[in-house]
Amino acid sequence: MSRTYDDTMFIDTFEHNYTWLNGFMRNVRRYPERTALIDPVLDLTLNYKDLNVKANQLAHALRDDGVVKDDVVMTALRNCPAFIYSYVGPRKIGAIVQPANYNLAPGELQLLIDFNRPKVFIYSANVRDAVAKAVNNCKWKPIRMVMADNLEGIELPEGHISYEDYTDNQEKTDPKMDFRPHIYDEVLRLCTSGTTALPKSVPINDINEVLSAHDYIMQCPLNIFDRCMNMTPWFHRGGVHIVGPCPCLYVGCSIVVMREFNPSKVLSWVEKYGITFIIGAPSTLEILSRSQLRHPSDLSSLKGLYTMGAPFEKAACEKYMETLTPNIFNGYGTTETLVNLQLRPYDLPDGAGSVGRSCIDDDVRVVRVYDDKKAEPDELIEKDDITQGEVIIQSPAKSTYCYYHNPELTEEKFYKGWMYTGDMATWNKDSIITISGRKDDMLVVSGENVYPSQIEEVLNEHPKVKDSLVTSVPDKVRGQVAVAYIIPEKEGVTVSELMDFCAHNKMLSVYKTPRYYCITDSIPHTATGKKMHHLMKKRALDDLKTGKLKRK
Repeated sequence: MSRTYDDTMFIDTFEHNYTWLNGFMRNVRRYPERTALIDPVLDLTLNYKDLNVKANQLAHALRDDGVVKDDVVMTALRNCPAFIYSYVGPRKIGAIVQPANYNLAPGELQLLIDFNRPKVFIYSANVRDAVAKAVNNCKWKPIRMVMADNLEGIELPEGHISYEDYTDNQEKTDPKMDFRPHIYDEVLRLCTSGTTALPKSVPINDINEVLSAHDYIMQCPLNIFDRCMNMTPWFHRGGVHIVGPCPCLYVGCSIVVMREFNPSKVLSWVEKYGITFIIGAPSTLEILSRSQLRHPSDLSSLKGLYTMGAPFEKAACEKYMETLTPNIFNGYGTTETLVNLQLRPYDLPDGAGSVGRSCIDDDVRVVRVYDDKKAEPDELIEKDDITQGEVIIQSPAKSTYCYYHNPELTEEKFYKGWMYTGDMATWNKDSIITISGRKDDMLVVSGENVYPSQIEEVLNEHPKVKDSLVTSVPDKVRGQVAVAYIIPEKEGVTVSELMDFCAHNKMLSVYKTPRYYCITDSIPHTATGKKMHHLMKKRALDDLKTGKLKRK
């Protein structure tokens, strides 16, 4: 293609040098003594020079095991120093790191290993049994199994090696690259849930990494003086890319390690370490708020509290802004595209309930829904806050627009540069979007579309209801009817009370009122806090057969 200038050097430099690793290495040179990582449990503090040494030692160990460019290094690590080392180290030799959900059942993990064929597997000691069982049943055998973060003093399985023995005697210098990086190289492979037991594998390339980092450096904004902590696992997209390892190590700020959510530790660590940004699921904010009211900590250092996975109700949002920080962000996105809609502190609390407007480099639309085809990207629904449509996302900076070795699902989800999310929503004249449910979660009751989130919002207003999830079961007369699973508050709630409450609620039409109820101890959520309606839909069929559902 003809240019008005000689673009040769620009293209060569941009495509081969504009990588996430080069950004990290700039910080190693610029701020070698600046704190990169704090692990309060281990009383460990690493600066950027020290962190780079740890990443180098892992890279050399992997290379000794024959790991080369485009090989997969899979991890099942809780938030810990080894996660950070494995995020940086493999890309120094061109390998792909694939963080897996450490909560996967052995059978799910087995499928993931056989599908992605990792050469080396690094895991936290606390999930040793599940990992060992999965690997024993795998057809594909990693050449090295490495157990890390062994706080509990757990015995190594036969044939496995400790992380310390694997890396401590390795060279500390930067490994010599025997390949030339490219911004389109896959460097990270993330997992997201699907309708089968095998999690979908989502490739992330190097320019996705750089621009994902830029997204949150810009939107928070982040600078070298910030200290960030995740209350959620780093293995998912929000964990790693929203004030997680990706933007923090790229901008040159500090990360505080939290292995599992503990409200008193969150609050005390914010005060002790001067943490400026934390991220967690919406449910954690309620727990934090209660803990802060009982035992207040100084949270004045907080510049932002980020949450995603579910919208806020206005009253809850107002409480969190008063008890925790007024600087709350609420985002919406996917593993495939990161966060694409956002409510910022100036949008709240008035915007609570919606998921906000498109992020800076993204375009999010709500389009028509057809039974037999995708809507075209320009087939927009009315901006009237009433009409329902499907959310589609254009996010060229943060998405590769595909799944690893899954052309069928790639074709189903991606079309003309857009991701078709399957989420149903309305929007208004200002393009502010409100999610109403999933296409596949939608109920059709007596020919009318019913969205679980609307019924859940009503149920959650009951003073004796802690949380709820609404799904459906078949009905001969109505086609489908709503089923409500209820987690009660401590004082408990009866099915009779719930029936009466719904019957007299002005926000519920008769056809939307649940016909069945079930009091339960828990509701399944994804790692990012989204309710797993598809799992409860399967359970509801079984509960109906066994008489566990109480009928209206």
